[in-house]
Amino acid sequence: MKVAVDAMGGDFGPKVTVEGAVKASQELDIEVLLVGSETRVKREFDKLDSSNSNVTIVNASEEISMGEGILSFRKKKKSSIRIGAQLLKEKKADAFVSTGNTAAIVYISSKVLGALKGVDRPALSLLVPTLSGLTLLIDVGANVNCQPHHLEQFAVMGRIFMESVMGQRSPRIALMSVGEERTKGNDLTKEVYSRLMASSMNFIGNVEGKDIYSGKADVIVSDGFTGNIALKVSEGVVDTMFNMARTEIMKDFFAKIGFLLMKRHLKKLYKRVDYSEYGGAQLLGINGVCIIGHGRSNAVAVKNAIKMAKDFVKNNVQEKIQAEISLLSEKVERVQV
Repeated sequence: MKVAVDAMGGDFGPKVTVEGAVKASQELDIEVLLVGSETRVKREFDKLDSSNSNVTIVNASEEISMGEGILSFRKKKKSSIRIGAQLLKEKKADAFVSTGNTAAIVYISSKVLGALKGVDRPALSLLVPTLSGLTLLIDVGANVNCQPHHLEQFAVMGRIFMESVMGQRSPRIALMSVGEERTKGNDLTKEVYSRLMASSMNFIGNVEGKDIYSGKADVIVSDGFTGNIALKVSEGVVDTMFNMARTEIMKDFFAKIGFLLMKRHLKKLYKRVDYSEYGGAQLLGINGVCIIGHGRSNAVAVKNAIKMAKDFVKNNVQEKIQAEISLLSEKVERVQV
């Protein structure tokens, strides 16, 4: 299996992506195609113990920074993101992983690869830790304006991912809204509620923002605008709480003693909420396996994103999504007739 990796992506660039890619190749028994500035990538590669790794450098003369916009996405035809997506399209790679500019990855992947047949809007999904395991949020930013059938497709794709990759049988599907009652929400959520209730999926109804980390649902469906805000607020709360706790502990001698006694357990807690443990976001519905890592990803996060890509390919998620979406499209056509 070959995985193309955007070596220039993320806040730390090749220094982190190359190390993560080498570790992935060594530990996961896969071939990695590192796409980026050949000079810079090789410089970082030579610093590492690359024995037993299978890594090839693919030169890309341009890169898209985290702050660039759509004009750069279109103009830079030799960027590491575009070349990585092209390798996937040409079947020279089985998956593509990047920790770069999310908007650029979504835009370029959509243009280069296109969507699976019948998928109207590819969606960005992300696993988040809960009290009882993991929950998949979909969409978390790819589509800020949605129609009811888009969210219905998101639910189908999310269900397949949780079944195929996470081994979750009959995952519980929920809809993000402002209240649990079916009458709560806007016109979009009310229509989606009716559609999901009429489907064969294990739909459990609406959930609120407070339920994201409760473990009440295995898949939570929303439009990308709502999902992205919920995700960013959650990240901010976690970072703030840990920083506040650290500040308060340093003020008191006995608190420091207590911290030392609890340090091992706190490390376990932090590991559970650490984004690097879960790889990255999955761009579901695209005509190719594309994993988008967090911009702040370290080498471990890059390695785990590559592992997620491998699991995605191994479990034939694309083929399963295609089959289910085709059935859904046929159902809609029969109703319209």
